[in-house]
Amino acid sequence: MIRASQSNKAILAWSGGKDCALALSAVRAEARLKIVSLLTTVTSQYDRVTMHGVRQELLDRQAAAARLPVCKVLIPPKVSSEEYESLMAAALEPFCRQGVSAVVFGDVCLEDVRRYREDKLAQAGLRGVFPNWKQDTKALPRRFIELGFKALVACVDLQVLDGSFAGRDFDESFLADLPEGVDPCGENGEFHTFVYAGPVFDRPLGVRRGRVVVRENRFCYCDLIGDQ
Repeated sequence: MIRASQSNKAILAWSGGKDCALALSAVRAEARLKIVSLLTTVTSQYDRVTMHGVRQELLDRQAAAARLPVCKVLIPPKVSSEEYESLMAAALEPFCRQGVSAVVFGDVCLEDVRRYREDKLAQAGLRGVFPNWKQDTKALPRRFIELGFKALVACVDLQVLDGSFAGRDFDESFLADLPEGVDPCGENGEFHTFVYAGPVFDRPLGVRRGRVVVRENRFCYCDLIGDQ
């Protein structure tokens, strides 16, 4: 096990969505931690951000606009828990050697997810930081909008949302149209977003909507394409 020094260096678990963007904004505003890299899982067979289905090219553009490098952890489509944990541990080890002491997450309220993250990080001598933790999941999306962030809905779970929500702007209209029982933050995986503008970026990203496809008879993706 590599023990990280108790420095102010941290990395941020980055999916490209609204919650991690809010976490990055909060950490930069507080200025107690210095984010030195983003960390993202990419499904190797598809060349896309895991779960969100966003093209790797757009991930690279986000990182450049955030003025940060991005470490990509390549995972297979049907990765086992053991393989996932091994790949993540290997990705974290070099950061520990560089003096990184913490990993920042955008999680809001799922206790089991937080416990899992903290247990695995402790094995590497790291700690978890959760800037969004226990914030109101109705107020947090509106704060995202008020801060000037802009995002598109990249993926929806068809078990809880109609496919027409895929590709929509994440705005007040989207929030108003959510069915009762769907978390406005999508904390239960109801939907995933892609942030293309906001205070964590030095410029907005050009992006347009491509075709909408359904995968695994459950997840509806809007293919997002970078404009030159």
